[in-house]
Amino acid sequence: MSRAAAGRQGPAHAFPVWPEHEDDSCVIRDFPPLALPQYAVVRIDCSPGVPAEIAANLREVGVPAGLIGYEHQPLTEATLLDGIGESGVVVFGSSGLFSRLGVASRRVVQIPKIGSATAWHVNRDLKAFHRCAAGTIARFPFHEEDEKDRFQEVADELRRLLAALDATALADNGLWETLCDDVAMGDYANWEEK
Repeated sequence: MSRAAAGRQGPAHAFPVWPEHEDDSCVIRDFPPLALPQYAVVRIDCSPGVPAEIAANLREVGVPAGLIGYEHQPLTEATLLDGIGESGVVVFGSSGLFSRLGVASRRVVQIPKIGSATAWHVNRDLKAFHRCAAGTIARFPFHEEDEKDRFQEVADELRRLLAALDATALADNGLWETLCDDVAMGDYANWEEK
């Protein structure tokens, strides 16, 4: 099926989270194959609790329509989550199976799981998140599955790219450092579009 026929998935209404699988020992379900990544921006609505300044920023800048695989999927509506940091976080997307991305004090952070009070740094601001998403997608495919001797080299190349786009992007336990570690292990090899 061509890329046009496959279509790009729009924003998720909510990332698939089943209550019985919210902890780290979840069963990974079969997710549908995704089209090859392309950088695009979507505009999302904001619930009434989202601070006006952040809502305006999300409406003006938008959020990436996706990343690679399920690493980032936008929600249709940003919402405020209290209890994380001093002022809470505004959730605008999901990352991986059960993580969330949000804006706290203008920084993009990742929350490891529902109910967590921990927020890991992703990018210095929403525009830096866009630059890193666009740069990562432009660099994909990273390698072929049979190029094991290149995995680390490609991961280091990706780290240099991300650091040039946002000096704060490679924070410990952050989305980008974890993605680079996965590339070094051979994840995110090229896939054939179906």
